[in-house]
Amino acid sequence: MTPEEVLRFASENGTKMVDLKFVDVPGIWQHFSVPIRELEEETFVEGKAFDGSSVKGFQTINESDMLLIPDPTTAVMDPFTAIPTLSLICNVAHPGPAGRKKPYSRDPRYIARKAEEYLRSTGIADTSYFGPEAEFFIFDNVLYNSTANIQYAEIDSDEAHWNSASNGKPNLGHRMRVKEGYFPVAPNDTLMDIRSEMALVLEELGVLVEAQHHEVGGPGQAEIDIRFNSLLKTADNMMFYKYVVKNTARKHGKTVTFMPKPVFGDNGSGMHVHQSLWKNEKPLFYDGEGYAGLSQLARYYIGGLLTHAPALLGIVASTTNSYKRLVPGFEAPVNLVFSKGNRSAAVRIPLTDCPSAKRVEFRPPDPTANPYLAFPAMLMAGLDGIRRGIEPSDHGYGPVDRDLYHLSVEEQREIRSVPSTLDAVLDALEDDHAFLLEGGVFTTDLLEHYIDLKRSQVDEVRLRPTPIEFELYYDA
Repeated sequence: MTPEEVLRFASENGTKMVDLKFVDVPGIWQHFSVPIRELEEETFVEGKAFDGSSVKGFQTINESDMLLIPDPTTAVMDPFTAIPTLSLICNVAHPGPAGRKKPYSRDPRYIARKAEEYLRSTGIADTSYFGPEAEFFIFDNVLYNSTANIQYAEIDSDEAHWNSASNGKPNLGHRMRVKEGYFPVAPNDTLMDIRSEMALVLEELGVLVEAQHHEVGGPGQAEIDIRFNSLLKTADNMMFYKYVVKNTARKHGKTVTFMPKPVFGDNGSGMHVHQSLWKNEKPLFYDGEGYAGLSQLARYYIGGLLTHAPALLGIVASTTNSYKRLVPGFEAPVNLVFSKGNRSAAVRIPLTDCPSAKRVEFRPPDPTANPYLAFPAMLMAGLDGIRRGIEPSDHGYGPVDRDLYHLSVEEQREIRSVPSTLDAVLDALEDDHAFLLEGGVFTTDLLEHYIDLKRSQVDEVRLRPTPIEFELYYDA
């Protein structure tokens, strides 16, 4: 939509308020709202002022004046507000005269926009498509506390196996056993209608849904797969995805988490990311004669992903909790190899003979990642592989078509794994980030602030005793 069309759309829907959304460096939507009379065509040029010093990863207090510039193409009616509210995703800018406002270098959405521009400038392709498969848990209750004398977390799901003997209300059985949530029907699956409602709300917002289902994790794990789209559009769609999923659950008295590993002993939540390059509306990753139907260009792209995987994980698996999921020896994609149809590899090639559907799937990411940083980082790694001609088979990255979870000890030693802590991947990102700086897509300033923010989270976790430490050491 154009600004004029947005104003007409708002009027047709009886809009009373306008909600201006933007994303912080960790990847959380922030917002404020204004009455509809405050939205004019000039607003899409002049923007609205806000305090950037109170936003994680943004400005200091002495340089806090910032602007939100609404993107008219993102206009939708908010499906959760009682008062008719128009929602607009915004870009962040520095104040200045008309035509001289500068995009804010630490605005993650600006990084995504620059990544698309850089791709076109290379001549390699003009479009990058991304299709994330984000998983999450729907819980009935969550309690947690972390103070000087309390370290405590408790979650509950009526579907969970641990409630098989609960006696607080009539117990009807039919609960999900550990790692058996994929794909039982009702009455075991109690969440189908909620997932369907989430999917339909997404569709109303223009986020196309391909499927929804219960996931492997017994206590309420779910997945809703959205249709692939261009990099920036998919990042926007992922923000809507989280917003819709969380608020639909809350409407039903439930709570959603995208934490990668909220439940000990059951499956974690990942975000497998399908990606491909196109030029002049033609797919570039297909070659019917190549391994798994892959073109040489696609192999080089994979070489970039796997070569830079340790650094990438600092952005695409960006929490300490991520490494409770990415653990060698379990069903986690920690093996730095590629393979056709093999979910135990870091890069999986989906089995399809359709040229337009040929893509690569990078499996280590999880949905705590900021999509405006994660998708550009993966694109930049892949492009670096193409630019340098990194053939993955020349660097020990496969292909490997066996079950990587059941290799001998000797065979396992031949396969590299991703680092096992957030600290380690942040070290890797500090050592290996030149590929992200190509074309000015990422900046040193943004990466330094991002790493500092993430290291502060590492320290927050490292300094606190955990309940299991009491279990292990209290009587030492």
